[in-house]
Amino acid sequence: MRLSDRVLHMQESPVRKLVPIAEKQKKNGKKVYHLNIGQPDIETPKAFMEAINAYDTSVIKYSFSQGEPVLIDAIIDYYKRDGMVYEDNDILITNGGSEALTFTTIATCNPGDEILIPEPFYTNYNGFTSAVNVDLVPITTKAEDGFHLPKEEEIVKLITPKTKAILFSNPGNPTGTILTKVEMDMIKRIAIEHDLYIISDEVYRKMAFDGLKSYSMGQLEGIDDRLIIVDSVSKRFSACGARIGAIISKNKKLTSNILKLCQARLCVATLEQIGAAALYKMPSEYANEIKDIYEERRNIVYETLKEIPGVVCEKPQGAFYVVAKLPIESAEEFCVWLLQDFDHHGETVMLAPAQGFYSTKGLGKNEVRIAYVLNSDEMKKAMNILKEALKVYNQ
Repeated sequence: MRLSDRVLHMQESPVRKLVPIAEKQKKNGKKVYHLNIGQPDIETPKAFMEAINAYDTSVIKYSFSQGEPVLIDAIIDYYKRDGMVYEDNDILITNGGSEALTFTTIATCNPGDEILIPEPFYTNYNGFTSAVNVDLVPITTKAEDGFHLPKEEEIVKLITPKTKAILFSNPGNPTGTILTKVEMDMIKRIAIEHDLYIISDEVYRKMAFDGLKSYSMGQLEGIDDRLIIVDSVSKRFSACGARIGAIISKNKKLTSNILKLCQARLCVATLEQIGAAALYKMPSEYANEIKDIYEERRNIVYETLKEIPGVVCEKPQGAFYVVAKLPIESAEEFCVWLLQDFDHHGETVMLAPAQGFYSTKGLGKNEVRIAYVLNSDEMKKAMNILKEALKVYNQ
């Protein structure tokens, strides 16, 4: 029997496809430092479980399809701290940012439509869009330019009658790049002039280094009718397994129609929403504490990379990733070799080949994404292993 073309043409995750190799090596006694996936090691705030444990009910009922009111109210208050005012029907709670992006794609695009996206980009965007027959059109950015956007005319020439939206993450995954105010204004201008939706994935907002500030597209005026913000507790609050995300938009027609999709899948898990509400209510100081931890780890990674001959990378400004161009021909072959054939005192590292983060064929072949999600001591060990591995590999 034949499977659908839709599922057969979906890309395998470059972040997870080497996992079986890593697991086999770990069973053989090799220690693997996982720098391949954005799973923070920072403890989830205790407020999450405390709120769940305090939730007094004899029956775990279905939640509302839109989401638990206590969580929606907490998100409204959270955004109000940054001067963004939303009403309760501007917010839809989703099963992680992933479902938010899938529902947004379904609501804004027909099969065959196109979404512009800066590359390299979070690889699962491919999965969210290809599953509903929507095409991603890459806006190529370069490591040498810090992965910032090209000139406006380079973006505009990619727009066709099928283009429906511009999608981006800010701060960026996998690059750690933060959009400047000039870039944000350019996106706003392009979207208005060409009648496009703006899909702003802001799950890493607040994670900005070196005194920079990561602004929300929601702080720009004149785009309420076309702006869709995707949020999540996964990264900012180190609660990836909670799977709580949100769609935030003042376009009432859009949110009322996405609510149909929310109703079709019934609801998001009730207890996790209760815990997530407590996270959004946490003092703003928490974000600064977390930011400082990741900035220290960023410095370890970047300073080590700059010591390695032939490596090209710009200092990431936010999130907890860096894309580096290595002095090798194939990053995927190198990543497999790291796991299967190399160890440094019984230890090795697992990286994500960056080719899967590009849509343009041939790009990213000698690049890797490094997620600095381990504590500083382990990051130092892991980066030293990578440094030694490149010496051996290139001999």
